[in-house]
Amino acid sequence: MTPEIGIVLAIIAAAVALFISERLSIDVVAILIMIAFMVTGILTPAEGLSGFSNSATITVATMFIISSAIFKSGALNNVGVVLTRIGRKNYLLCLLAVMVISGTISAFINDTAVVALLMPIVIQVSRDIKISPAKLLMPLSFGALMGGICTLIGTSTNILVSGIAEAHGLAPIGMFEMTPAGVLFLLTGVAYIFLAGRHLLPSRATAQDLTEEFGMGDYLTEIVLLPGSPSVGMPLRNSGLVQNLDIDVLQVTRDKQYKLKATPYTILRANDVLKVRCDVHKLKKIKDEKGIELKSERKFKERDMRAGNTKLYEAIVPPSSYMVGKSLKELDFRAYNHGATVLAIRHRDEILHEKLTHVKLASGDVLLIAADKEQAQKLRYNEDILIISETERSPYDYSKIIPVLLISAGVVTAAATGQVPIVLSALVGVVLLVVFKCVRAEDLYKTIDWKVIFMLAGVLSMGVALEKTGAAKLLSGLLINSVGVYGPHVLMSVFFFITFMLTNFMSNNATAALLAPIAIVAAEQLGISERPFLMAVTFAASLSFMTPMGYQTNTMIYGPGNYRFSDYLKVGTPLNLLFWLLASLIIPFFFPF
Repeated sequence: MTPEIGIVLAIIAAAVALFISERLSIDVVAILIMIAFMVTGILTPAEGLSGFSNSATITVATMFIISSAIFKSGALNNVGVVLTRIGRKNYLLCLLAVMVISGTISAFINDTAVVALLMPIVIQVSRDIKISPAKLLMPLSFGALMGGICTLIGTSTNILVSGIAEAHGLAPIGMFEMTPAGVLFLLTGVAYIFLAGRHLLPSRATAQDLTEEFGMGDYLTEIVLLPGSPSVGMPLRNSGLVQNLDIDVLQVTRDKQYKLKATPYTILRANDVLKVRCDVHKLKKIKDEKGIELKSERKFKERDMRAGNTKLYEAIVPPSSYMVGKSLKELDFRAYNHGATVLAIRHRDEILHEKLTHVKLASGDVLLIAADKEQAQKLRYNEDILIISETERSPYDYSKIIPVLLISAGVVTAAATGQVPIVLSALVGVVLLVVFKCVRAEDLYKTIDWKVIFMLAGVLSMGVALEKTGAAKLLSGLLINSVGVYGPHVLMSVFFFITFMLTNFMSNNATAALLAPIAIVAAEQLGISERPFLMAVTFAASLSFMTPMGYQTNTMIYGPGNYRFSDYLKVGTPLNLLFWLLASLIIPFFFPF
């Protein structure tokens, strides 16, 4: 143990703690790691920043663009139609279809995009056949995760480990090198969910009415503005109702017939009827002071909102959203979306109704939004939010389907033949997408999940620091001395176990970047092939089922499925242990020592 190794291990330990605590976003933690290594002198600036020029980082960025082009072309729309038809016939058949379809598509397209595409359809199907969405959303996420390990481009983790292997002078992972073992994992996982896991899935009743589901009974009402109210004659934004109370005005009814859109500049008049979101109990206590009266004690339902040309929408904040970590006030959400109003926020197990403008949004948060047709259309075009309470999407350009699919197939084929590296074929594919106007050049930056890119660049510095200081050799030596005496099969199994346990609580990419260099050094010290150890890390890093934060898709389904943390443990723990046993048997078979 040298001082340099001590510094590296201390930085990594602090990073792991930050990853698990989720106090900072994963990309920020990754960049802090990189900076810490450079500030302490462990890495030179060139070494620390080398992750940005790494082929894995560039490949992942290009695959985001290609996946987005396929998604936006509408090429996958028929998948939703097929799933809907199957789902309405039989639940068990639907369960199989959800996992097989999500797994198959995720082998070639970013799994987060696949879940975003299929989630609204799955929720709608579950309501049609009158079962809880929780019965299908977890299988959807798990299927996407298992499909991602079937090809090199199935997930960014596979590409990351391939880049790490290449940086150590080893052969990169082939396009379909993981496919035989990956398909076995997928089939085993589908069988587990179908035979046993489905009985462990929660069956919580979900209300058909969104106002009931979000507990809006005491937060939606109508008030009448009395002639003596100090708000009469004022623009809505200057009214004491808005300035001094936690209240949102959704609609103004004037002269009992004219329904006006509530804008900041709407001038309030005596006897206006305001449809509002607020704490009704607090409002009752101060109604005389504000010159208002409650029009009715009746609790509002979703149908009451529709009567005023306003509809309720359930929307989720996806992992790549610009909104993550920001409040509605910072985002100026209502102004940006032409007046669409957030009525409630479901964050993990709790539903928030008050002081919504100050709540910091997190990935997976579900928003209840009131919007008219114009506002709803704006929301559909907003890529930072995903409406999940309906299957209608923004218009697709179907003329782009054939060129997009041909270019994507060309990228895969070129990389699979080994004639060109994946990074080159993917870059050429992106250029062709722009040339054939399948993707606009100005939209390229929007389609890339920059948090993932910065996170990859940051965590790659861990591997460089581990190898440069000898920390990887020290850690691999400890593993070899403790379990290596039982043979490489046991050591490989231990790598798989450590990886899937870590990745359930911190970023899968960070886990892979931490353990892949150690696995390579361990194999070198034993004088055996590095492939089985690397594959153990690669497969295990993407097979995280025990926690909602283990993978982005698990986080995405948490709110819409009304899950609890314990649900992931009940369903995911047996599956992770089953895969641990399976990996111990099949990885040495497909990747001999």
